[in-house]
Amino acid sequence: MGESLRIEEFLKCSWFAVAGASSNREKYGNKVLRSYLRAGLQAVPINPRAEEIEGHVCFASLTAAIAAFPGSTPGLSVITPPKITESVIEEAVTQGVQHIWLQPGAESENAVKIAEDASLQLISGGPCVLVQLRFRDV
Repeated sequence: MGESLRIEEFLKCSWFAVAGASSNREKYGNKVLRSYLRAGLQAVPINPRAEEIEGHVCFASLTAAIAAFPGSTPGLSVITPPKITESVIEEAVTQGVQHIWLQPGAESENAVKIAEDASLQLISGGPCVLVQLRFRDV
């Protein structure tokens, strides 16, 4: 499946989990969360060190976020350091997440391999979701 089709399929998810969300509006983890929200998409922040980001309840893990939305799995945007990305991808595999977008800087060879070995629909090494959703920080 080509990248543009993977992006199209990713954006059809009913909701989006943002691993690495940040309360700091200068960080990409915050901008990615806001890009989904501004596009009118349902998105939830994931960060074990925050309780709330941009007025939304923040979940400590992907598992906790999925438990809050039974019967559906999200598209997962990952904006974490590569070593953390690997554990996020492993958790995504165990939670049945199929669509993952590794934002630039979050990728690692091992994270990509974990996702590919699990036959996940992975977007990596390409455009940032901020570009796709035409995010402008105003």
